[in-house]
Amino acid sequence: MPSTTHERSVHWVLSIICEDRPGIVHAISGAIVEADGNITESQQFSSDDTGRFFMRLQVEAAVSRERFEGAIAPVVERYALQWRLDVVGRPLRTLVLASTAAHCVNDLLFRQRAGQLPVEIPLVLSNHGSLRDLASFYGVPFEALPVTDAASKAAFEARVVEAVEEHDIELVVLARYMQILSPELCERLAGRAINIHHSFLPGFKGANPYKQAHARGVKLIGATAHFVTSDLDEGPIIEQNVVRVDHSRSPAELVAIGQDEESRTLTQAVKWFAEDRVLLDGARTIIFR
Repeated sequence: MPSTTHERSVHWVLSIICEDRPGIVHAISGAIVEADGNITESQQFSSDDTGRFFMRLQVEAAVSRERFEGAIAPVVERYALQWRLDVVGRPLRTLVLASTAAHCVNDLLFRQRAGQLPVEIPLVLSNHGSLRDLASFYGVPFEALPVTDAASKAAFEARVVEAVEEHDIELVVLARYMQILSPELCERLAGRAINIHHSFLPGFKGANPYKQAHARGVKLIGATAHFVTSDLDEGPIIEQNVVRVDHSRSPAELVAIGQDEESRTLTQAVKWFAEDRVLLDGARTIIFR
């Protein structure tokens, strides 16, 4: 019999998407038993809107990836599963895109170094050089390529594509990167690029949104993290947060509050994605917290 000692066990995470049909949970559970696995966490959801079934499992099993994949192969074929198998807690290779705002980049780099975020960031790529010292403080390589016209924008995006291949990037994070990605790059990064913006949109577009918000006497400040698509700021939403404010707050205080919300919202979205807790259901997301 194969050894099932704690020392040799691996904690796997298995996520699946398929058409909702009877018997899926039973079949998956049976395959895990076949792989000598023990389910330590299980979440599932059936979407009435799309007729699809979503499931996320964490499984301890003292078997190789090949044996685990072999055990679930018949279920994959029978139910036409979209599936992903990984090791729980494996750091996700992540490319950070930035401009001049430091708050989101700082939060991501700090939490990576503190072991609070399961990502590995081999590069911060920016269209400005102002965050070089910040990246250096955390020991993360930094590159700056100015974007001033169509040609330099194309060169920057070509470097993004090159960096994704060079560093085996699994996730691209736009940490207040203030450039619109081309439709071609959006398509290339579909389902693995996350953006953050303040939730004043579309009410306060353009420059100085917090100044505009102050002038209008807003009562809520928020932030939205979403997948990047060619439709600007309309990708599937991963996480949103708000905080209540009142007339006593100055524009500078609104900026500080908003930056805090942006940082924690983006970091939470990245964390859930890195933990395989975010599954796409058409234009929306299923989040297994």
